[in-house]
Amino acid sequence: MTEGLQSAPVLAPDKAPAASSPWHARFLDSDIWASFKRSKLTMLATFLTLLFLLAAILAGLVAPQNPFDPAQLDLLNSRIPPLWEADGVAPYLLGTDEQGRDVFSAILYGLRVSLLVGFLGVAFSATLGIALGLIAGYFGGTVDAVIMRVADVQLTFPAILCALLVDGVVKSVAGGQLSPAATLGVLVFSIGLSFWVQYARTVRGSVMVEKNKDYIAAARLIGLPAPVIMFRHVLPNVLGPVLVIATINLALAIITEATLSFLGTGMPETMPSLGTLIRIGNNYLFSGEWWIIAFPGVALAILVLSINLLGDWLRDALNPRLR
Repeated sequence: MTEGLQSAPVLAPDKAPAASSPWHARFLDSDIWASFKRSKLTMLATFLTLLFLLAAILAGLVAPQNPFDPAQLDLLNSRIPPLWEADGVAPYLLGTDEQGRDVFSAILYGLRVSLLVGFLGVAFSATLGIALGLIAGYFGGTVDAVIMRVADVQLTFPAILCALLVDGVVKSVAGGQLSPAATLGVLVFSIGLSFWVQYARTVRGSVMVEKNKDYIAAARLIGLPAPVIMFRHVLPNVLGPVLVIATINLALAIITEATLSFLGTGMPETMPSLGTLIRIGNNYLFSGEWWIIAFPGVALAILVLSINLLGDWLRDALNPRLR
C-alpha cells in the first residue's frame, strides 16, 4: 500500500509592512497635540494669535480705510469718538485720531507693521545666534571663547538699550533722514542684534553635548565637512529649545519695537505701528480722547500676552522632563 503523500503545511504569506502614517496623523497622536488639547488657555491664546495674524494679513480687505493714504484722510473727521458714544459716526467703529484716521483701520495696519518687525527681527536674531552657537560649540577653543565673551558683554546691557544704541548709530550715520522702509530695516537690524545671545548660548550648549556622540564621529569618519555636519546633523537635534526661544522672543521683539516707536525712534507717523499709535494717543489722553491710545494699547497687550502664553506652553510641551 502506497503511503499517501503528506501535504506540506501552507505558509501564510508575510503581511505587507504597514504604510508609514502621514505626518499629520503622527502629529495628532503625539504628546504635544494631547497637551495642546488639554490646555484651554493655550487654545485660546493660539486662536487670538492666529486672529491677529489673519487680521494683519487681510487688513487691506477688512479695514474701512487705508490710514497710510493721505487722500483718504479728512481733518473734519478728526477726534470722532467710538460708534457707541453719543457723537459716534459710522463707519468709525473705534473712533478717529487727530488726523481723521480711523482707529480700527490704524490698528489693523499697525498690527501688520508690528508683526512684520517682530517676525523679521526674530528671524535675523535666530539666524545669527544659531550660526554663532554652532560655530562656538563645534570648534571650541579660541573661537568659542571670543564669541562667548562678546555674548557676555552684550548680556550686561538691557535689550532695549542695545536696540536704542544700534538704532541711534545707524540713523546718525545715515543722516537721520530715512524712508519708512529703511526705518523698518533699521528696527529689524537693531532688534535682531539685541536677542541673538540667547540663541547662541542655547545652541552652543546643545552642540557641545551632541558633538561627542557616535553619529558625529561616524560623520567625521566618512569625511563630511564641518558645515555639513553642523547644519545637516547637529542642527536638527537642537531646534526644540530654539523654537521655544523664538516664540517668546517674538513677543519681546514686538514690545521692543513698540517701546522704540513710543520713544520716537521707531516707525514714523506715516507708517505707524502699534507703538507709534500709542505714542500719538498719549498726547491726547488727558484731553478726553481716550480711545486714541486705549484701543491700540489693548490690542498690543492682548497680542503679546497670547504669544507669551503660547511660548510658555511650548516650553513645557517640549520639555522631556515634564512628559
